Order: sequence, then C-alpha cells, then structure tokens
Amino acid sequence: MFTGIIETIGTIVGVRPAGSGSRMEILADIDLSSTKIGDSIAVNGACLTAVELSGARFAVDVSPETLTRSTLGNIKPGTRVNLERAMKLTDRLDGHLVSGHIDGQGEIKYIRNHGNILVIGFMVDKALARYMIQKGSIAVDGISLTINTCEENGFEVTIIPHTATITTLGFRKPGDRVNIETDIIGKYVEKFVTGNAAEKPANDQKSGIDMAMLAKSGFL
Repeated sequence: MFTGIIETIGTIVGVRPAGSGSRMEILADIDLSSTKIGDSIAVNGACLTAVELSGARFAVDVSPETLTRSTLGNIKPGTRVNLERAMKLTDRLDGHLVSGHIDGQGEIKYIRNHGNILVIGFMVDKALARYMIQKGSIAVDGISLTINTCEENGFEVTIIPHTATITTLGFRKPGDRVNIETDIIGKYVEKFVTGNAAEKPANDQKSGIDMAMLAKSGFL
C-alpha cells in the first residue's frame, strides 16, 4: 500500500522486453540504500517490485496487464516518473490509501494558471468517473489529489506549487496520458451494495445493505 505522497522523481534509463512483459531500469533521485530486492515501489502509481538494485538505480519487471492498463506500456528511456516506496504502518497517512493497482488511463484536457496555482482538468472513461465524487480522493500518476469537480467523463484538481515542483505534474501538458487509480473505498461499497450472485454461497442471507438503507442512514 502507498499514500500517494511522492518521494521523488526518477528517470527511466532502460526498457527491454522480458518474456511477455518488460524490464525497466530506473534511476532515482534519492538514496535507495534502505531498499532491498523484493520491496514494492510505485512508478507513476503502478505498484512494481524491485528485482535489481545498484546504488540509486533499480530494475522492475512489468507484467502484460500493467503494460496494457497503464501508460507504462508506451514509456521510453528519458521519461521522468513519480516514485514512492511502500508505506510503513507507523507512518502518518498524509495522502490517502493507494493500492498501486491502476484502474485505467486519463488524458489532460487543460491546464490553467491561477497565480502560482495550477488547475488541471482530466478526461476519463465513464467507467472510471463513476467512482469519483467532489472533494473525494484520486491518484493521478501515483499522486494523491483532491477532486474539485467531476462530471460523467472527467474531473478537475488544483495543484499547489509544492506538488508541481516535486512531481511530474509540474511539466505536464494538455494531451498527455496519465495513470488513474480511483478511491478503493468506493469500489468496495459498490460491491457490497450490488453484490454478485455467482460468488454467493447457496445459504447466504441478504446482507441488508442496499441503496434504501444507505439513504436512510444518511450516506446518500
């Protein structure tokens, strides 16, 4: 698990085929002496496993699923990426709970400057937008952000100078593709509410959780 608070920006220094996936080498801008082989590192929001380590350089294997679902499938050497190592249970949760499992991709629709603040609009599929709410959490390329407004096929966020400086959002431009991970809580709530008959045992009792109950309890 991650928090969406980016530790540093790294640079892709190598990409090569590895079976049906690929192996990527990344040069981090921080000391990785406390990191060991097998540790999880989020690269632009995608949870990957360090399989090689040498100083500030590490390598990861990327599965076909991740290559297809995320922007890592088209990444090239020289690309700058957001990096975050897995959270510790003793850490403060400054962002929100991020699994590192990319739900899909979005595209930057516009970037507007308001003084030293950036307002960025994104286009996403309706299948992703359904899990977004105003003032809810979203992870964009692994960055924990708060949604200002959302529509059926897009959302908008505000970026403060600090976030623009320490993440790749500071040099992004309209048309760029980004990785999107929606808030995991919304997906679990949907599962509980809608259910799945194929996965329920024959003697399963109705849970009592439905839209009427949620509305009555003040959740809707």
